[in-house]
Amino acid sequence: MAGPLCRRLPLLPLLLAAGGLRAAERSGGSSSAMEELATEKEAEESHRQDSVSLLTFILLLTLTILTIWLFKHRRVRFLHETGLAMIYGLIVGVILRYGTPSTSGHDKPFSCSQENRPFTTLLVNVSGKFFEYTLKGEISPGKIHNVEQNDMLRKVTFDPEVFFNILLPPIIFHAGYSLKKRHFFRNLGSILAYAFLGTAVSCFIIGNLMYGVVKLMKLVGQLSDKFYYTDCLLFGAIISATDPVTVLAIFNELHADVDLYALLFGESVLNDAVAIVLSSSIVAYQPTGENTHAFDAAAFFKSVGVFLGIFSGSFMMGAVTGVVTALVTKFTKLHCFPLLETALFFLMSWSTFLLAEACGFTGVVAVLFCGITQAHYTYNNLSVESRSRTKQLFEVLHFLAENFIFSYMGLALFTFQKHIFSPVFIIGAFVAIFLGRAAHIYPLSFLLNLGRRHKISWSFQHMMMFSGLRGAMAFALAIRDTATYSHQMMFSTTLLIVFFTVWIVGGGTTPMLSWLNIRVGVDPDQDPPPTNDSFQVLQGDGQDSARRNRTKQESAWLFRLWYSFDHNYLKPILTHSGPPLTTTLPSWCGLIARCLTSPQVYDNQEQLREEDSDFILNDGDLTVTYGDTTITANGSSGPHTATTNLDSRRTKSSSEEALERDLGAADHEVTSRGTRLVFPLEYNA
Repeated sequence: MAGPLCRRLPLLPLLLAAGGLRAAERSGGSSSAMEELATEKEAEESHRQDSVSLLTFILLLTLTILTIWLFKHRRVRFLHETGLAMIYGLIVGVILRYGTPSTSGHDKPFSCSQENRPFTTLLVNVSGKFFEYTLKGEISPGKIHNVEQNDMLRKVTFDPEVFFNILLPPIIFHAGYSLKKRHFFRNLGSILAYAFLGTAVSCFIIGNLMYGVVKLMKLVGQLSDKFYYTDCLLFGAIISATDPVTVLAIFNELHADVDLYALLFGESVLNDAVAIVLSSSIVAYQPTGENTHAFDAAAFFKSVGVFLGIFSGSFMMGAVTGVVTALVTKFTKLHCFPLLETALFFLMSWSTFLLAEACGFTGVVAVLFCGITQAHYTYNNLSVESRSRTKQLFEVLHFLAENFIFSYMGLALFTFQKHIFSPVFIIGAFVAIFLGRAAHIYPLSFLLNLGRRHKISWSFQHMMMFSGLRGAMAFALAIRDTATYSHQMMFSTTLLIVFFTVWIVGGGTTPMLSWLNIRVGVDPDQDPPPTNDSFQVLQGDGQDSARRNRTKQESAWLFRLWYSFDHNYLKPILTHSGPPLTTTLPSWCGLIARCLTSPQVYDNQEQLREEDSDFILNDGDLTVTYGDTTITANGSSGPHTATTNLDSRRTKSSSEEALERDLGAADHEVTSRGTRLVFPLEYNA
């Protein structure tokens, strides 16, 4: 028995070892199951926090809408809806910052001294398991122990690309799609001067003044890190993006002077596009040599080329996308399916922004001019139902996106982790903005008035100076890059500037209108009072006709040059309106003309007159008719051979027709009797 026993003894350690392995496996299996369970709980908790963060913003918007209704019902004008959204955002930000406990442990820093650059993604081996980590940004050594430990605050802090790719496109597109072309083109020259030249002047004045402020901060010891001249210019470009949404809303509600509204609205629309391209050009400024922030003529002209290339490329991309959409809606029968038509219109419009960004251009410029092109061409091809749907869809998206951004601004004051507030920099920024705005409003207005008969009055200039609010675009540009010390200070300062201008300047709009004696309660179709060097004698229905003649003659010369080509060729090719191409193209192009001309043009003769004819009037069109003699504006006369239908129907622009359909107004006829005299009026640049 001893032998077999001895032979089995060596098996005992093996059995014990096997038992230990099985116990270890059971222990390992249970620990692995516990880890999987913990991971599932973390995922469920993260999903719940995501839902709560989105619900927070939806409740903010809901509360804002209800309060807006209350303010409109009570006729409260001292605070606009955007300022209201910012206040609610501030309240929620305070609650999240100081009312919710930390939910995660402190992070443990690891050293990677062998690497000389950060990685976008890291794979970390933890006990044989690999975990993926993504780059969130740089943290200064002094704040290594103050990293945000509240998961809820992290959830409500959005990626800056969300603003650019999701929230900005409907805001900018709506600005172009809802453009009131009549007053816009009547002041096109002045608008372009304010938007392009004025924004550039403002950018460089603010940038140079802020560079002096930075030098002062360095002298008094309040600058703890690098702040270059190019950073100051970038801040000038960012803060030059005006967004007078509060002022324009009050103007619209009070029916303020239409020319002042057109100047402010047109400047703000194009100004955003110029500001974002300017910022891209400044970022592209890279001098050669050791000092990469010194002035270099070659790098400067390269940046100018980048500005022109980006702006023109973005403009072409937006216009081409609008033209393609117009062709698709014209040569297909999508109008038989309004839902599909609206969906295609929406996707083509939004994809313009993303396409431009993917190609290295600026989506803001592209989607702006896409909206203008869609309103000018595609809108005429849509069915009646799709016209109403697209207008309402983008109006709602614009309203929600804009109020969401302003709510997030209030929230970001307490949830953003990298604020740097410098009193010297903030005060200097306010002074620089005031001087930069004044330096481009008053000198440019003086130069523009040299070529305008209907002058930009001092009251208009003061109101434009006062209305230089900063808003969604400045905030979106500032939050897009907050990786460095200088950019973090710029973002914090921009946030305070937006708060001040929306609350203080926006709230003072109504008293300022009264103090400057600017007309309110004006009919949008009513022209300014005639000046001493212009007069008109009207009888019968002449007032409505003369209004159109006045608008046509006052249109900017640039638009007058463009109109003939657009009216005779582009409109007939891209839409169902305009004259048939068989009457405008040479006879040898008859086959092409018949293929490209829509059958609706032949069926509906009223389409021969389009809405843009309200904008243009040639000298030969200014006539005085009396009896059988017609006298033109250039003094020539001849027998009046044309027959006039005394009971002619007055057609209107498509936008006016849409408004009448919405209001249920019926068509009306106007009887023309007596003598009509129309003499030249003013000419606006």
